[in-house]
Amino acid sequence: MADAPPKAKASPLLSRLALGNFVVGMGVFVVIGIVSPIAEALSVSPADAGILITSYAVAYALLSPIGAALTGRLSRRTVLVASLGLFCLGSLLSAISTTLVMLTLSRLVVALGAALYTPLSAGVAVAVAPPEERGRALAKVFAGMTLAQVVGVPLGAWMAYRFGWHAPFFLVAALAAICAVVLLRTIPRNIHVPAGSVSSILSALGNLRLMVAVTFTATLMASVYVVFTFFGPLIEASAGANADTRPLFFMLFGLGAVGGNFVGGYLSDRFGPRGTLVLVCIAHMVLLPLFSVMPWNPWLLALLVLVWSSFAWCFLPAQQSRLVTIAPQAPALALALNAAMIYAGIAIGSTVGARLLDWQGLSVLGVAAGASAGLALVHLLVSDRLVRRSPAVTSAAA
Repeated sequence: MADAPPKAKASPLLSRLALGNFVVGMGVFVVIGIVSPIAEALSVSPADAGILITSYAVAYALLSPIGAALTGRLSRRTVLVASLGLFCLGSLLSAISTTLVMLTLSRLVVALGAALYTPLSAGVAVAVAPPEERGRALAKVFAGMTLAQVVGVPLGAWMAYRFGWHAPFFLVAALAAICAVVLLRTIPRNIHVPAGSVSSILSALGNLRLMVAVTFTATLMASVYVVFTFFGPLIEASAGANADTRPLFFMLFGLGAVGGNFVGGYLSDRFGPRGTLVLVCIAHMVLLPLFSVMPWNPWLLALLVLVWSSFAWCFLPAQQSRLVTIAPQAPALALALNAAMIYAGIAIGSTVGARLLDWQGLSVLGVAAGASAGLALVHLLVSDRLVRRSPAVTSAAA
């Protein structure tokens, strides 16, 4: 990690990376808020429109580790700027799409840009932060993504209902272009993050302890996205289909996410990643089944959304810190695999949610998500036992 910017310059660097994650977060999660208008405009069911989330997630899961390996020899600044350029192009294609197939294909381009940017931004955060501040540095970089849920996603939902579902994609494309220019002009050339290779990916895939640890992310995210994929229809079940009310609930979710992200970084540094992740799993097991008790009083629903979103985003800094410790010689690869597992979990959760929605309706989603969170807790405990049993292999993926 030599050649990293000095500590004095780390804070503004992290802020610029957070700006890019704000754009990525808005472009990714805005689809959650506009499933209904997309489905109506393209004459498909909300469950069918969920393919946009699933296809994006699958593409991201496949492209993130491969992209990290294939771009390892390129300048980190070049990769960051180029990834936002791809994100801009994909968002423009989304904005001009006229069919579900065309829109789905455009999301694959968006996924490639995000798959390159987000893991690398985390890798840079690890490179410039001392180990005892790693959780908080990661939380700062990902604050942009959580802030997108406070501002970007509600704004996108409001724009979609006022001006048509194409409008938020045009906005994301413009923001991505602006952010790419900002990074090109301000990111230092000398940032160095140890990168993996295709052979290191194969080595990592053969490392049981690392893979069990990293796939915990997929298990937990699957439980979240069984519910969150159809967050819009769930809001409508309690608060109605008012175009002005829905963005307020997305804003509440975003506020909880921002707070949870920073709390997760603090808890990880203060009490350790494992304890933080156990708490997150238990909270999901308690909170997610409540979404099956519909309709809620809108005020109680607002409280539930705020608390749940705090725990939903609390896990990320802790899990990233844990993985960097498990694979200290290949942090970029470990974080890229983790990013892939986030979207593998999203793909699984959104697919399961769509099937359950077609089968039994909204009422079954919360119970299924809570059960999935229980599996995530078991997964975490098994993973922790494997790592403790043979810590000497923790750098095997390097």
